[in-house]
Amino acid sequence: MKYLIFLLLFTASLTGWAQQSLSKPQKGEVIYHVCQRSFYDSNGDTQGDLNGLRQKLDYLQELGVTSILLMPLYDADCYHNYFANDFEKIDAEFGTMADYIKLVKDVHRRGMKIYLDMETQYVTSKHRWWKEAVGNLKSPYSDYILFDDAAHQQPTTMIFNLRELISYDGTVIPITTVNLRNPDVLTYNVGLFSYFLDPNKDGNFDDGADGFRLDHAMDNLDEKPALTNLFATFWKPLVTRLKQVNPAMTIVAEQANWNDVGTDYFERAGVDRMFGFGLQRAMLSFNKQQLINKADSILRLCPQGKDQLIFLENHDIDRFASLEKDGRKQRVAAALQLLIGGIPAIYYGQEIGMQGRNGSFGNTDGNDIPRRQAFDWYKSGEGPGMAVWYKNTGQWWAQSTLKPNDGISVAEQLASPTSLLSYYKKLIALKQSNPALATGRYENADNTNASIYGFYRTTGASRVLVLVNLSDQPQQTTLTGRSRPYKTLLGPAIGLQRARLAPYEVGVWEVR
Repeated sequence: MKYLIFLLLFTASLTGWAQQSLSKPQKGEVIYHVCQRSFYDSNGDTQGDLNGLRQKLDYLQELGVTSILLMPLYDADCYHNYFANDFEKIDAEFGTMADYIKLVKDVHRRGMKIYLDMETQYVTSKHRWWKEAVGNLKSPYSDYILFDDAAHQQPTTMIFNLRELISYDGTVIPITTVNLRNPDVLTYNVGLFSYFLDPNKDGNFDDGADGFRLDHAMDNLDEKPALTNLFATFWKPLVTRLKQVNPAMTIVAEQANWNDVGTDYFERAGVDRMFGFGLQRAMLSFNKQQLINKADSILRLCPQGKDQLIFLENHDIDRFASLEKDGRKQRVAAALQLLIGGIPAIYYGQEIGMQGRNGSFGNTDGNDIPRRQAFDWYKSGEGPGMAVWYKNTGQWWAQSTLKPNDGISVAEQLASPTSLLSYYKKLIALKQSNPALATGRYENADNTNASIYGFYRTTGASRVLVLVNLSDQPQQTTLTGRSRPYKTLLGPAIGLQRARLAPYEVGVWEVR
Protein backbone atom coordinates (compact mmCIF):
# COMPACT_ATOMS: atom_id res chain seq x y z
CA MET A 1 0.00 0.00 0.00
CA LYS A 2 2.83 2.40 0.93
CA TYR A 3 4.56 1.51 -2.33
CA LEU A 4 1.39 2.23 -4.28
CA ILE A 5 0.96 5.63 -2.58
CA PHE A 6 4.60 6.47 -3.29
CA LEU A 7 4.20 5.46 -6.93
CA LEU A 8 1.07 7.61 -7.31
CA LEU A 9 2.77 10.60 -5.72
CA PHE A 10 5.89 10.14 -7.85
CA THR A 11 3.81 9.80 -11.02
CA ALA A 12 1.82 12.92 -10.15
CA SER A 13 4.96 14.94 -9.50
CA LEU A 14 6.53 13.68 -12.74
CA THR A 15 3.40 14.63 -14.66
CA GLY A 16 3.41 18.06 -13.05
CA TRP A 17 7.08 18.52 -13.96
CA ALA A 18 6.42 17.47 -17.55
CA GLN A 19 3.49 19.87 -17.85
CA GLN A 20 5.61 22.66 -16.37
CA SER A 21 8.41 21.89 -18.83
CA LEU A 22 6.02 21.82 -21.77
CA SER A 23 4.43 25.11 -20.73
CA LYS A 24 7.77 26.86 -20.35
CA PRO A 25 8.32 28.95 -23.51
CA GLN A 26 11.14 27.86 -25.75
CA LYS A 27 13.66 30.65 -26.12
CA GLY A 28 15.09 31.63 -29.47
CA GLU A 29 18.76 32.28 -30.09
CA VAL A 30 20.03 35.87 -30.03
CA ILE A 31 23.69 36.30 -30.99
CA TYR A 32 26.02 39.09 -29.88
CA HIS A 33 28.73 39.65 -32.51
CA VAL A 34 31.70 41.20 -30.74
CA CYS A 35 35.06 42.61 -31.78
CA GLN A 36 36.80 41.47 -28.61
CA ARG A 37 39.76 43.79 -29.14
CA SER A 38 37.38 46.74 -28.77
CA PHE A 39 35.04 45.46 -26.07
CA TYR A 40 36.62 45.49 -22.60
CA ASP A 41 40.23 45.56 -21.40
CA SER A 42 40.94 43.62 -18.21
CA ASN A 43 44.63 44.45 -17.67
CA GLY A 44 45.08 48.12 -18.54
CA ASP A 45 46.92 47.76 -21.85
CA THR A 46 43.97 49.26 -23.81
CA GLN A 47 43.51 45.98 -25.73
CA GLY A 48 40.16 44.29 -25.29
CA ASP A 49 40.75 40.71 -24.21
CA LEU A 50 39.17 37.39 -23.26
CA ASN A 51 39.18 38.07 -19.54
CA GLY A 52 37.55 41.42 -20.20
CA LEU A 53 34.79 39.76 -22.19
CA ARG A 54 34.29 37.23 -19.39
CA GLN A 55 33.95 40.07 -16.88
CA LYS A 56 31.11 41.52 -18.95
CA LEU A 57 29.03 38.37 -19.37
CA ASP A 58 26.55 39.73 -16.82
CA TYR A 59 25.94 42.72 -19.10
CA LEU A 60 25.31 40.43 -22.08
CA GLN A 61 22.92 38.21 -20.16
CA GLU A 62 21.03 41.21 -18.84
CA LEU A 63 20.72 42.42 -22.43
CA GLY A 64 19.15 39.05 -23.22
CA VAL A 65 21.59 37.54 -25.70
CA THR A 66 22.10 33.78 -25.66
CA SER A 67 25.24 33.41 -27.78
CA ILE A 68 28.49 35.23 -28.49
CA LEU A 69 30.29 35.35 -31.84
CA LEU A 70 33.96 36.35 -31.58
CA MET A 71 36.16 37.74 -34.32
CA PRO A 72 39.26 35.57 -35.01
CA LEU A 73 41.40 34.72 -32.00
CA TYR A 74 44.52 33.34 -33.64
CA ASP A 75 47.93 34.98 -33.68
CA ALA A 76 48.15 37.71 -36.33
CA ASP A 77 49.84 41.04 -36.98
CA CYS A 78 46.65 42.73 -38.19
CA TYR A 79 44.36 44.12 -35.49
CA HIS A 80 41.30 42.26 -36.83
CA ASN A 81 43.22 38.95 -36.84
CA TYR A 82 41.83 37.73 -40.16
CA PHE A 83 45.23 36.80 -41.64
CA ALA A 84 47.07 34.34 -39.44
CA ASN A 85 50.68 33.96 -38.45
CA ASP A 86 49.70 30.80 -36.57
CA PHE A 87 46.22 29.27 -36.46
CA GLU A 88 47.05 27.25 -33.38
CA LYS A 89 48.10 30.11 -31.11
CA ILE A 90 45.78 32.65 -29.51
CA ASP A 91 46.85 36.25 -29.98
CA ALA A 92 48.77 37.12 -26.81
CA GLU A 93 46.98 40.48 -26.60
CA PHE A 94 43.73 38.55 -26.10
CA GLY A 95 45.20 36.23 -23.47
CA THR A 96 46.09 32.56 -23.30
CA MET A 97 44.43 29.27 -24.16
CA ALA A 98 43.67 28.93 -20.46
CA ASP A 99 41.88 32.29 -20.56
CA TYR A 100 39.90 31.13 -23.58
CA ILE A 101 38.81 27.88 -21.91
CA LYS A 102 37.86 29.77 -18.74
CA LEU A 103 35.68 32.07 -20.87
CA VAL A 104 34.06 29.17 -22.73
CA LYS A 105 33.27 27.28 -19.54
CA ASP A 106 31.78 30.39 -17.95
CA VAL A 107 29.66 31.00 -21.05
CA HIS A 108 28.40 27.41 -20.95
CA ARG A 109 27.68 27.52 -17.21
CA ARG A 110 25.33 30.40 -17.97
CA GLY A 111 23.49 28.35 -20.58
CA MET A 112 24.95 30.42 -23.41
CA LYS A 113 26.87 29.45 -26.55
CA ILE A 114 30.09 30.71 -28.10
CA TYR A 115 31.13 30.76 -31.76
CA LEU A 116 34.53 31.44 -33.33
CA ASP A 117 35.19 33.25 -36.59
CA MET A 118 37.66 31.36 -38.78
CA GLU A 119 39.37 32.26 -42.04
CA THR A 120 41.99 29.65 -42.91
CA GLN A 121 42.12 30.46 -46.62
CA TYR A 122 45.12 32.80 -46.22
CA VAL A 123 48.43 32.92 -44.31
CA THR A 124 51.09 35.57 -43.78
CA SER A 125 54.82 35.38 -44.41
CA LYS A 126 55.31 34.55 -40.71
CA HIS A 127 53.30 31.35 -41.00
CA ARG A 128 55.20 28.07 -40.94
CA TRP A 129 53.81 27.00 -44.30
CA TRP A 130 55.13 30.14 -46.00
CA LYS A 131 58.51 30.10 -44.26
CA GLU A 132 59.19 26.44 -45.02
CA ALA A 133 57.64 26.19 -48.50
CA VAL A 134 58.98 29.25 -50.32
CA GLY A 135 61.92 28.19 -52.49
CA ASN A 136 61.89 24.67 -51.05
CA LEU A 137 60.19 22.12 -53.31
CA LYS A 138 61.10 19.36 -50.86
CA SER A 139 59.24 20.97 -47.98
CA PRO A 140 56.29 18.93 -46.62
CA TYR A 141 54.35 22.18 -46.97
CA SER A 142 55.34 22.89 -50.58
CA ASP A 143 51.76 22.31 -51.74
CA TYR A 144 50.01 23.94 -48.77
CA ILE A 145 50.04 27.40 -50.38
CA LEU A 146 49.69 28.52 -54.00
CA PHE A 147 52.60 29.82 -56.06
CA ASP A 148 52.86 31.81 -59.27
CA ASP A 149 55.97 29.98 -60.44
CA ALA A 150 57.23 26.41 -60.71
CA ALA A 151 60.23 27.11 -58.46
CA HIS A 152 57.91 28.22 -55.64
CA GLN A 153 59.70 31.51 -55.21
CA GLN A 154 56.61 33.70 -55.59
CA PRO A 155 53.56 32.98 -53.41
CA THR A 156 50.37 33.93 -55.20
CA THR A 157 48.07 36.83 -54.40
CA MET A 158 45.29 36.87 -51.81
CA ILE A 159 41.82 38.43 -52.07
CA PHE A 160 41.48 41.29 -54.59
CA ASN A 161 44.76 40.09 -56.14
CA LEU A 162 46.73 41.85 -53.41
CA ARG A 163 50.07 40.56 -52.18
CA GLU A 164 50.19 42.47 -48.92
CA LEU A 165 48.14 44.35 -46.40
CA ILE A 166 49.20 47.68 -44.92
CA SER A 167 48.11 47.78 -41.30
CA TYR A 168 46.86 50.85 -39.48
CA ASP A 169 50.23 51.18 -37.72
CA GLY A 170 52.21 51.08 -40.98
CA THR A 171 53.20 47.41 -40.75
CA VAL A 172 53.37 45.75 -44.17
CA ILE A 173 52.01 42.20 -43.98
CA PRO A 174 52.70 39.87 -46.94
CA ILE A 175 49.79 37.43 -47.40
CA THR A 176 49.11 34.54 -49.75
CA THR A 177 46.36 32.03 -50.50
CA VAL A 178 46.19 28.51 -49.07
CA ASN A 179 45.76 25.58 -51.44
CA LEU A 180 42.36 24.31 -50.31
CA ARG A 181 42.43 21.58 -52.96
CA ASN A 182 45.28 19.82 -51.14
CA PRO A 183 43.82 16.89 -49.10
CA ASP A 184 46.48 17.50 -46.44
CA VAL A 185 45.16 21.04 -45.96
CA LEU A 186 41.67 19.65 -45.45
CA THR A 187 42.99 17.17 -42.88
CA TYR A 188 44.81 19.99 -41.11
CA ASN A 189 41.65 22.08 -40.96
CA VAL A 190 39.61 19.20 -39.59
CA GLY A 191 42.18 18.82 -36.81
CA LEU A 192 42.33 22.57 -36.14
CA PHE A 193 38.57 23.09 -35.93
CA SER A 194 38.16 19.88 -33.92
CA TYR A 195 40.69 21.13 -31.39
CA PHE A 196 38.58 24.22 -30.71
CA LEU A 197 35.46 22.06 -30.48
CA ASP A 198 37.01 19.78 -27.86
CA PRO A 199 40.39 21.09 -26.64
CA ASN A 200 41.11 18.19 -24.26
CA LYS A 201 39.53 15.55 -26.54
CA ASP A 202 37.45 14.04 -23.78
CA GLY A 203 34.17 14.12 -25.67
CA ASN A 204 32.76 16.68 -23.23
CA PHE A 205 32.24 19.96 -25.05
CA ASP A 206 31.95 22.26 -22.04
CA ASP A 207 35.40 23.66 -22.90
CA GLY A 208 34.84 23.94 -26.65
CA ALA A 209 33.22 26.25 -29.18
CA ASP A 210 29.63 25.56 -30.17
CA GLY A 211 30.36 26.29 -33.81
CA PHE A 212 32.12 28.52 -36.31
CA ARG A 213 31.63 31.39 -38.68
CA LEU A 214 33.37 30.72 -42.01
CA ASP A 215 34.57 34.06 -43.32
CA HIS A 216 34.59 34.65 -47.07
CA ALA A 217 33.62 31.07 -47.94
CA MET A 218 33.49 30.49 -51.70
CA ASP A 219 33.02 27.62 -54.12
CA ASN A 220 35.64 29.22 -56.39
CA LEU A 221 37.92 31.12 -54.04
CA ASP A 222 38.68 34.59 -55.41
CA GLU A 223 38.12 33.25 -58.95
CA LYS A 224 41.47 31.43 -58.85
CA PRO A 225 41.56 28.61 -61.46
CA ALA A 226 43.29 26.28 -58.98
CA LEU A 227 40.55 26.65 -56.37
CA THR A 228 37.30 25.63 -58.04
CA ASN A 229 34.53 23.27 -56.84
CA LEU A 230 35.46 23.87 -53.20
CA PHE A 231 31.95 23.12 -51.90
CA ALA A 232 32.46 19.49 -52.88
CA THR A 233 36.19 19.13 -52.23
CA PHE A 234 36.72 21.26 -49.11
CA TRP A 235 33.74 22.88 -47.36
CA LYS A 236 31.30 19.96 -47.39
CA PRO A 237 33.93 17.41 -46.25
CA LEU A 238 35.06 19.82 -43.53
CA VAL A 239 31.52 20.37 -42.23
CA THR A 240 30.71 16.65 -42.42
CA ARG A 241 33.78 15.60 -40.45
CA LEU A 242 33.25 18.30 -37.81
CA LYS A 243 29.68 17.10 -37.31
CA GLN A 244 31.15 13.69 -36.54
CA VAL A 245 33.14 15.28 -33.71
CA ASN A 246 30.15 17.17 -32.31
CA PRO A 247 26.81 16.64 -34.10
CA ALA A 248 25.32 19.60 -32.21
CA MET A 249 27.85 22.14 -33.51
CA THR A 250 26.70 24.87 -35.90
CA ILE A 251 28.35 26.30 -39.01
CA VAL A 252 27.42 29.70 -40.43
CA ALA A 253 29.07 30.75 -43.68
CA GLU A 254 29.56 34.26 -44.98
CA GLN A 255 28.82 34.34 -48.68
CA ALA A 256 31.40 36.36 -50.62
CA ASN A 257 28.59 37.54 -52.89
CA TRP A 258 26.42 39.51 -50.48
CA ASN A 259 23.48 39.29 -52.90
CA ASP A 260 23.43 35.50 -52.61
CA VAL A 261 20.70 34.08 -50.33
CA GLY A 262 22.91 31.06 -49.67
CA THR A 263 20.94 28.25 -51.33
CA ASP A 264 24.11 26.72 -52.77
CA TYR A 265 25.81 26.83 -49.40
CA PHE A 266 22.91 24.98 -47.77
CA GLU A 267 22.60 22.37 -50.49
CA ARG A 268 26.19 21.85 -51.65
CA ALA A 269 28.36 22.89 -48.69
CA GLY A 270 26.12 21.54 -45.94
CA VAL A 271 26.31 24.61 -43.70
CA ASP A 272 23.59 25.32 -41.15
CA ARG A 273 23.22 29.07 -41.49
CA MET A 274 23.80 31.92 -43.91
CA PHE A 275 23.74 35.71 -43.60
CA GLY A 276 20.58 37.52 -44.71
CA PHE A 277 22.31 40.38 -46.53
CA GLY A 278 19.32 41.10 -48.75
CA LEU A 279 16.99 41.37 -45.77
CA GLN A 280 19.48 43.62 -43.98
CA ARG A 281 19.32 46.10 -46.84
CA ALA A 282 15.52 45.82 -46.97
CA MET A 283 15.15 46.51 -43.24
CA LEU A 284 17.22 49.67 -43.55
CA SER A 285 15.37 50.80 -46.68
CA PHE A 286 12.05 51.34 -44.85
CA ASN A 287 10.41 50.17 -48.05
CA LYS A 288 7.46 47.83 -47.58
CA GLN A 289 7.74 46.03 -50.92
CA GLN A 290 11.46 45.40 -50.47
CA LEU A 291 10.75 43.94 -47.04
CA ILE A 292 8.04 41.65 -48.39
CA ASN A 293 10.21 40.45 -51.28
CA LYS A 294 13.34 39.81 -49.24
CA ALA A 295 11.55 38.24 -46.28
CA ASP A 296 9.82 35.86 -48.68
CA SER A 297 13.05 34.78 -50.39
CA ILE A 298 15.30 34.75 -47.31
CA LEU A 299 12.99 33.63 -44.50
CA ARG A 300 9.94 31.90 -45.93
CA LEU A 301 11.91 29.91 -48.51
CA CYS A 302 14.78 28.99 -46.18
CA PRO A 303 15.15 25.17 -46.25
CA GLN A 304 13.76 23.29 -43.27
CA GLY A 305 16.40 22.76 -40.61
CA LYS A 306 18.47 25.72 -41.87
CA ASP A 307 18.51 29.34 -40.70
CA GLN A 308 19.39 32.84 -41.80
CA LEU A 309 21.31 35.21 -39.54
CA ILE A 310 19.42 38.49 -39.44
CA PHE A 311 21.58 41.55 -38.79
CA LEU A 312 21.65 45.32 -39.15
CA GLU A 313 25.38 45.84 -38.70
CA ASN A 314 28.64 43.91 -38.71
CA HIS A 315 32.36 44.62 -38.73
CA ASP A 316 32.42 45.18 -42.51
CA ILE A 317 29.57 47.66 -42.93
CA ASP A 318 28.77 51.12 -41.62
CA ARG A 319 26.85 51.41 -38.38
CA PHE A 320 23.18 52.25 -38.85
CA ALA A 321 23.24 55.08 -36.29
CA SER A 322 25.77 56.87 -38.50
CA LEU A 323 23.53 56.49 -41.52
CA GLU A 324 20.30 57.32 -39.68
CA LYS A 325 20.25 59.78 -36.77
CA ASP A 326 16.51 59.46 -36.10
CA GLY A 327 16.18 57.38 -32.93
CA ARG A 328 12.65 56.32 -33.91
CA LYS A 329 13.96 54.67 -37.06
CA GLN A 330 16.73 52.99 -35.07
CA ARG A 331 14.02 51.44 -32.91
CA VAL A 332 11.99 50.32 -35.93
CA ALA A 333 15.07 48.64 -37.39
CA ALA A 334 15.75 46.92 -34.07
CA ALA A 335 12.16 45.65 -33.89
CA LEU A 336 12.32 44.29 -37.42
CA GLN A 337 15.62 42.53 -36.78
CA LEU A 338 14.57 40.95 -33.50
CA LEU A 339 10.99 40.01 -34.33
CA ILE A 340 10.91 39.10 -38.02
CA GLY A 341 12.42 35.62 -37.71
CA GLY A 342 15.67 33.81 -38.37
CA ILE A 343 18.51 34.16 -35.86
CA PRO A 344 19.17 37.80 -34.93
CA ALA A 345 22.82 38.82 -34.54
CA ILE A 346 23.42 42.11 -32.73
CA TYR A 347 26.76 43.80 -33.48
CA TYR A 348 28.40 45.08 -30.30
CA GLY A 349 27.42 48.69 -29.56
CA GLN A 350 24.41 48.55 -31.86
CA GLU A 351 22.22 48.38 -28.77
CA ILE A 352 23.43 51.80 -27.58
CA GLY A 353 23.48 53.44 -31.02
CA MET A 354 27.23 53.50 -31.55
CA GLN A 355 28.33 55.28 -34.71
CA GLY A 356 31.06 54.62 -37.26
CA ARG A 357 31.53 54.75 -41.01
CA ASN A 358 34.26 53.45 -43.28
CA GLY A 359 37.10 55.97 -43.55
CA SER A 360 39.11 57.19 -46.53
CA PHE A 361 42.55 57.26 -45.02
CA GLY A 362 44.57 55.80 -47.90
CA ASN A 363 45.87 52.28 -48.43
CA THR A 364 45.43 50.94 -44.90
CA ASP A 365 43.15 48.63 -42.93
CA GLY A 366 42.65 51.58 -40.58
CA ASN A 367 39.78 52.55 -42.87
CA ASP A 368 37.61 50.03 -41.02
CA ILE A 369 38.52 51.12 -37.50
CA PRO A 370 35.55 53.54 -37.26
CA ARG A 371 33.27 50.49 -37.62
CA ARG A 372 35.20 48.67 -34.88
CA GLN A 373 35.74 51.37 -32.28
CA ALA A 374 35.94 50.86 -28.53
CA PHE A 375 32.66 49.95 -26.88
CA ASP A 376 31.56 52.98 -24.86
CA TRP A 377 30.94 52.05 -21.23
CA TYR A 378 31.16 55.52 -19.68
CA LYS A 379 29.47 58.91 -19.91
CA SER A 380 32.88 60.60 -20.23
CA GLY A 381 34.13 58.14 -22.85
CA GLU A 382 36.97 57.28 -20.49
CA GLY A 383 37.40 54.81 -17.65
CA PRO A 384 38.66 51.38 -16.63
CA GLY A 385 38.33 48.81 -19.37
CA MET A 386 37.94 51.19 -22.31
CA ALA A 387 39.60 49.33 -25.20
CA VAL A 388 41.05 52.29 -27.10
CA TRP A 389 43.92 50.29 -28.62
CA TYR A 390 44.02 52.64 -31.65
CA LYS A 391 44.35 55.85 -29.60
CA ASN A 392 46.54 58.55 -31.24
CA THR A 393 47.48 56.29 -34.16
CA GLY A 394 45.86 58.14 -37.08
CA GLN A 395 42.90 60.03 -38.49
CA TRP A 396 40.51 57.31 -37.33
CA TRP A 397 41.27 58.49 -33.80
CA ALA A 398 41.21 62.20 -34.63
CA GLN A 399 37.78 61.72 -36.23
CA SER A 400 36.49 59.26 -33.65
CA THR A 401 32.78 59.32 -32.83
CA LEU A 402 33.62 58.32 -29.25
CA LYS A 403 32.51 61.52 -27.50
CA PRO A 404 31.72 62.40 -23.86
CA ASN A 405 28.18 63.26 -22.78
CA ASP A 406 26.61 62.34 -26.12
CA GLY A 407 24.09 59.86 -24.73
CA ILE A 408 25.82 56.96 -26.49
CA SER A 409 27.19 54.90 -23.61
CA VAL A 410 26.03 52.15 -21.29
CA ALA A 411 26.28 54.45 -18.27
CA GLU A 412 24.00 57.06 -19.85
CA GLN A 413 21.39 54.57 -21.06
CA LEU A 414 21.33 51.85 -18.41
CA ALA A 415 18.96 53.55 -15.97
CA SER A 416 16.75 55.24 -18.57
CA PRO A 417 13.54 53.36 -19.46
CA THR A 418 13.32 55.31 -22.73
CA SER A 419 16.87 54.64 -23.96
CA LEU A 420 17.76 52.55 -26.98
CA LEU A 421 19.45 50.03 -24.69
CA SER A 422 16.25 49.63 -22.68
CA TYR A 423 14.28 49.20 -25.91
CA TYR A 424 16.59 46.38 -27.03
CA LYS A 425 16.15 44.69 -23.66
CA LYS A 426 12.38 45.07 -23.92
CA LEU A 427 12.26 43.62 -27.44
CA ILE A 428 14.48 40.66 -26.59
CA ALA A 429 12.44 39.91 -23.46
CA LEU A 430 9.25 40.07 -25.51
CA LYS A 431 10.72 37.79 -28.15
CA GLN A 432 11.84 35.24 -25.58
CA SER A 433 8.55 35.26 -23.68
CA ASN A 434 6.44 34.24 -26.66
CA PRO A 435 6.87 30.91 -28.50
CA ALA A 436 5.83 32.35 -31.87
CA LEU A 437 8.30 35.25 -31.65
CA ALA A 438 11.01 33.00 -30.27
CA THR A 439 10.97 30.27 -32.92
CA GLY A 440 7.89 30.69 -35.13
CA ARG A 441 7.83 30.69 -38.92
CA TYR A 442 7.44 33.93 -40.88
CA GLU A 443 4.38 34.83 -42.97
CA ASN A 444 3.51 38.14 -44.63
CA ALA A 445 0.43 39.89 -43.21
CA ASP A 446 -1.45 41.68 -45.99
CA ASN A 447 -2.92 45.07 -45.21
CA THR A 448 -4.21 48.06 -47.16
CA ASN A 449 -1.58 50.70 -46.28
CA ALA A 450 1.61 51.07 -48.35
CA SER A 451 3.46 52.51 -45.32
CA ILE A 452 2.59 49.73 -42.89
CA TYR A 453 4.54 46.49 -43.10
CA GLY A 454 3.07 43.49 -41.34
CA PHE A 455 3.91 39.88 -40.69
CA TYR A 456 2.83 36.92 -38.60
CA ARG A 457 5.02 34.60 -36.58
CA THR A 458 3.47 31.19 -35.92
CA THR A 459 4.41 28.02 -34.08
CA GLY A 460 1.90 25.40 -33.01
CA ALA A 461 -1.12 27.13 -31.51
CA SER A 462 0.80 30.37 -30.88
CA ARG A 463 0.41 33.14 -33.46
CA VAL A 464 1.56 36.76 -33.28
CA LEU A 465 0.92 39.75 -35.55
CA VAL A 466 3.52 42.52 -35.95
CA LEU A 467 2.74 45.80 -37.71
CA VAL A 468 5.34 48.49 -38.34
CA ASN A 469 4.70 52.06 -39.46
CA LEU A 470 7.59 52.81 -41.82
CA SER A 471 6.69 56.49 -42.16
CA ASP A 472 6.96 59.71 -40.16
CA GLN A 473 3.19 60.24 -40.31
CA PRO A 474 0.34 58.55 -38.38
CA GLN A 475 -1.08 55.68 -40.41
CA GLN A 476 -4.11 53.44 -40.21
CA THR A 477 -4.79 50.22 -42.05
CA THR A 478 -7.19 47.37 -42.51
CA LEU A 479 -5.98 43.79 -42.32
CA THR A 480 -7.19 41.52 -45.09
CA GLY A 481 -8.72 38.14 -44.35
CA ARG A 482 -10.91 36.91 -41.50
CA SER A 483 -11.24 39.22 -38.49
CA ARG A 484 -9.83 38.03 -35.15
CA PRO A 485 -9.52 39.32 -31.58
CA TYR A 486 -6.05 40.40 -30.47
CA LYS A 487 -4.18 40.77 -27.18
CA THR A 488 -1.73 43.68 -27.15
CA LEU A 489 1.88 42.74 -26.36
CA LEU A 490 3.50 46.00 -27.52
CA GLY A 491 2.09 49.27 -28.81
CA PRO A 492 -1.53 50.37 -29.18
CA ALA A 493 -4.74 48.41 -28.93
CA ILE A 494 -6.11 47.05 -32.21
CA GLY A 495 -9.59 46.38 -33.52
CA LEU A 496 -10.77 43.16 -35.12
CA GLN A 497 -9.25 44.19 -38.46
CA ARG A 498 -8.21 47.83 -38.14
CA ALA A 499 -5.07 49.33 -36.64
CA ARG A 500 -3.74 52.84 -36.17
CA LEU A 501 -0.03 53.47 -35.62
CA ALA A 502 1.84 56.63 -34.67
CA PRO A 503 4.88 57.67 -36.72
CA TYR A 504 7.49 54.89 -36.71
CA GLU A 505 5.45 52.91 -34.19
CA VAL A 506 5.66 49.13 -33.79
CA GLY A 507 2.68 47.09 -32.67
CA VAL A 508 2.75 43.45 -31.56
CA TRP A 509 -0.40 41.43 -30.81
CA GLU A 510 -1.15 37.87 -29.91
CA VAL A 511 -3.77 36.48 -32.28
CA ARG A 512 -6.61 34.83 -30.37
